Amino acid sequence: MGSAADSSVPPFSYFANAQSEFKPPLIANGNAFLGDVFSSDRTTNPISAGFYRLEPGPELVYTYTYDEMKILLEGDMQISQLKDANGQDVVKEE
Repeated sequence: MGSAADSSVPPFSYFANAQSEFKPPLIANGNAFLGDVFSSDRTTNPISAGFYRLEPGPELVYTYTYDEMKILLEGDMQISQLKDANGQDVVKEE
């Protein structure tokens, strides 16, 4: 982990009231809303962070092929088990 003087560590970003003011756009099924509030500028392994809202209706099935972070403010979210290229479950080993 870098120190405050370490130029390889990006500066901290703060998004005041993002949870109440940011309105993610509708992306699918008439009930799934998703929008990023931050995306890194790295060309290798970039990461984004944003908000996701699912209103009553069909579930959203989505496969992430990149690093991603979402912030869950309320409710429950089920994330399916990861699968490898052969369809086998990927299990995190302690």
